[in-house]
Amino acid sequence: MREVFVSTDVEADGPIPGPHSMLSLGAAAFTAEKELVSTFEVNLHTLPGAAPDEATMAWWKGFPDAYAAARKDPVDPAEAMGRFGGWVKGLGGKPVLLVYPAWDYLWVHWYMVRFVGRSPFGLGALDIKSYLAALMDEPFHEVSKRNMAKRWFDPGLDHTHRALDDAKEQGALFCNVLAERRQRLGKLER
Repeated sequence: MREVFVSTDVEADGPIPGPHSMLSLGAAAFTAEKELVSTFEVNLHTLPGAAPDEATMAWWKGFPDAYAAARKDPVDPAEAMGRFGGWVKGLGGKPVLLVYPAWDYLWVHWYMVRFVGRSPFGLGALDIKSYLAALMDEPFHEVSKRNMAKRWFDPGLDHTHRALDDAKEQGALFCNVLAERRQRLGKLER
């Protein structure tokens, strides 16, 4: 069964789920060959009893258009996560949650378990930053998009802090790195 890399990005109003809320979820499903299979995007109502984090909301003031986009037409979290789970299941193949940074995994997993009962990704995710730290042979804290090879980024796929845009950008980044690594090493025979 082929793997499908589900590059997923979350926008939120705080650092952790529960006390704070996911605002938007975007995902772009790619094959290892960088074929964009499908995309998903949804905005969510905030959780009852949750409150925005002051520091996070101060950060959002620097991205007013992205924040406004994340608040447009929100739906109930249970509906949003049910739709997301159904979308993932419909992709076929073995889904791999692809995140940058690992923080997004926390949100996806918590919301899926809370509102659907389980995550279609199991208990793990492929964190692009960790993968690149190993590949680049750099300390984890030294790996950032600023010091990555420019050839790994697709022109026109910008990091906008809109969940779907960011999911596409990071998914393409991963596929570009994966292709370069495979070309350099040659596809390993099993």
